[in-house]
Amino acid sequence: MSQAQTHGLASDFTRGSIPRHLLLFSWPLLVGNLLQTLYNTVDTFWVGRFLGPQALGAVSVSFPVLFILISFVMGITMGTTVLVAQYFGAKDTVQVRRTVHNSFLLLFVLAVIMSIIGVLLHRPILRLIQTPPDLMDQASSYLNVIFIGLVFMFGYNAISAILRGLGDSRTPLRFLFYSTGINIILDPLMIFGVRPFPRMGIQGAALATIISQAISFWLAIRFLNRTSHLVALNLKELKFDPALTRLTIRVGLPAGLQQTIVALGNTVIMGVINTFGPMVVAAWGAASKIDAFTFMPSMSLGLATSALTGQNIGAGQEERVRQVVWWGTVLATVITGVLSVFIFFFPQELLGIFTTDRAVLATGTQCLRILALSYVPFGWMWVTNGALRGAGDTVVPMFITLFTLWLVRVPLAWFLSRQPALAERGIWIAMATSSVLSMILSRAYWSYGGWKGKAVTKLGQHVPEPDKA
Repeated sequence: MSQAQTHGLASDFTRGSIPRHLLLFSWPLLVGNLLQTLYNTVDTFWVGRFLGPQALGAVSVSFPVLFILISFVMGITMGTTVLVAQYFGAKDTVQVRRTVHNSFLLLFVLAVIMSIIGVLLHRPILRLIQTPPDLMDQASSYLNVIFIGLVFMFGYNAISAILRGLGDSRTPLRFLFYSTGINIILDPLMIFGVRPFPRMGIQGAALATIISQAISFWLAIRFLNRTSHLVALNLKELKFDPALTRLTIRVGLPAGLQQTIVALGNTVIMGVINTFGPMVVAAWGAASKIDAFTFMPSMSLGLATSALTGQNIGAGQEERVRQVVWWGTVLATVITGVLSVFIFFFPQELLGIFTTDRAVLATGTQCLRILALSYVPFGWMWVTNGALRGAGDTVVPMFITLFTLWLVRVPLAWFLSRQPALAERGIWIAMATSSVLSMILSRAYWSYGGWKGKAVTKLGQHVPEPDKA
């Protein structure tokens, strides 16, 4: 086993204050989520306000395709985070570097393959999701550029996943700041053709996104190599390792499928909401913005829990892992509890940011007050699932999501919303119920301890180095 001094902002989570680690690691993730929201909002603003409703519709119909793609990328990179965290916790820097270089090579190959598939098949995919004919050409132009630049999206996410595994969430935030700033500047220049750029319309929005990601990716690589970071890239070390690849996919693929399942399920729920007409759709549109904001602290704590769990699993500190989950639960209770109380008692004030229509406000208030009751359990679920992922157990959380979403939320939303006494309230009740049930099942599985045997690496049981010729 090799040990070495690490560089940058990497953190050893196997000792020190657990709540301090969780808070210091999670706040940059929360800011990053807010920045990502700003990133998407800027694109929507320029396209929607200045290119017209057809361009906005073209971006909107492209989103499901991109979301599934991003879910896949995040899943694979989650496998990288877990391996890096566990090897780093075990103080095995040789395995950390092998994992890093193998993951970069794996993601590069996947990016090239998916770029080729996307460029060749994006129009059939758009037809498959029933894209209106008048939106087809613009949506095709937008996606074509995005698919060509996939390697930069994959590269940035790979670096972020690796650094999270080392306990560093601040460095990825720095490069997300750069990417967001560059995108904000380039969007109008490339959309409207401010010299030296030609007028590119919706393609300009896509190209601005790709260029900003490429620059951010290059700056991240440059930073790692200039600081002689533990995970600085070395072309001579870029070797394909079948054993590490299988481990990465074993952990990462279920996590990616889980997010895809959620995306598809929410699309079906949106279909149920649509049956109640534009007023209910508008109410959910406003309420969902507030609802999404409450998710961010829980998601950030879940990712922080994954990193802390991974390192402590690697170090063989099972009791400390239990403390990580306990403290994560405490913090989730406090943070989401405060948000829940505020949303429950002041929903109209929050909804008033988006609408002044009385009927929309009334329905949105009803929605938020029901969902607010599930926010604390939802936070517990994210912490528990984060711990399971950090331990290398991603299959069971995927099946829990599959069950609670497709066998509980979707059918229950349809059934309850068809009851005259409930109407659209039945949808909100189904959403809250499935979140609570998902938390109960996740906590039950965690208490059962099935995750203990799922660690992808244990002290003395590492993936052997390939034989050298």
